[in-house]
Amino acid sequence: MSILKIVSFPDPVLAKVGEPVVEFDDELKELAEGMARALLVALPFAIGSSLAIGALLSVRVQRRVTDLNALVRSIMSGNLRERVPVLGLDHPFDKLAAIANGMLDEIEVLVTEMAGVGNEIAHDLRTPLTRVRIGLERGRANAKTLEELQSVTDRAIGALDQSLTVITALLRITEIENSRGKANFAKVALADLVREVGDLYDPIAEDKHVTLQVASAGNATAYCDRDLLLEAVANLVDNAVKFTPAGGRIDLALARGKNENVIRVSDTGQGIGENKRDAVMRRFYRSDKSRNTRGAGLGLSLVSAIVKLHGFRLTLNTGAGCVAEISCPAPSN
Repeated sequence: MSILKIVSFPDPVLAKVGEPVVEFDDELKELAEGMARALLVALPFAIGSSLAIGALLSVRVQRRVTDLNALVRSIMSGNLRERVPVLGLDHPFDKLAAIANGMLDEIEVLVTEMAGVGNEIAHDLRTPLTRVRIGLERGRANAKTLEELQSVTDRAIGALDQSLTVITALLRITEIENSRGKANFAKVALADLVREVGDLYDPIAEDKHVTLQVASAGNATAYCDRDLLLEAVANLVDNAVKFTPAGGRIDLALARGKNENVIRVSDTGQGIGENKRDAVMRRFYRSDKSRNTRGAGLGLSLVSAIVKLHGFRLTLNTGAGCVAEISCPAPSN
């Protein structure tokens, strides 16, 4: 049976005279009508399925949002150990949860540190202030000459100076930690900086009968605040001088690492135990061997704050002696 039929239209508008034209027969019309009926029948099911899937997804999203709201309320009430659950899927909610959990980890650490700082400040300031008060009371009651009264006053001034040193160091750390400006950042010649610290502490080490050896060859540079970095290196050398016994040796060196420059301070002191490497970075921490050494236990906290501000890396190696390193990324030319 023929499906197509050849016809001619005399009307020049529809076709030229004698040109063949294709005309659909009844079967094609039936096929088109069948497809239309199928679409009309399937369309409600497709719409219904889409609405059902959308509602299901909306319920899941709403449930996660509700759980997140409850979790945030729990965290706001003080439960900083709560964390947003991560399902392990490549989903925007999981990415948001990972970021939020990282933020909560940092907040928990900061809050824990702040909670302990108050007690540590009170403890470290109470002792010298108590000594001042007792000394002044005894001086007022027992001093019989001007010289005795002056001696009592001198001891009181020394104890007050110790308290002021603690307060000044805390303010300095807070100032550095809260600073986000880099107005004073520039390319700094590290060899000159290392030599300057060596010249500053060489007479101090000599008075303690400790050898200070400085090695600062090369033209290494770092993008930093020169005054702050010098302060950090000076604190490391100061600690080394304090805890290195007479006859010992301190090496202050500038070394070249992989894509970075390393300022290394090593000494022949007792070193830091593996279990105390993290503790020494805390504010006011003082080991048993440093109880009789003058200081507030804030030197390494200050160094850590400066290093963190610059995005550098501070490393303390354990074992015999102490090796402290500040790693500075080498600036691109």
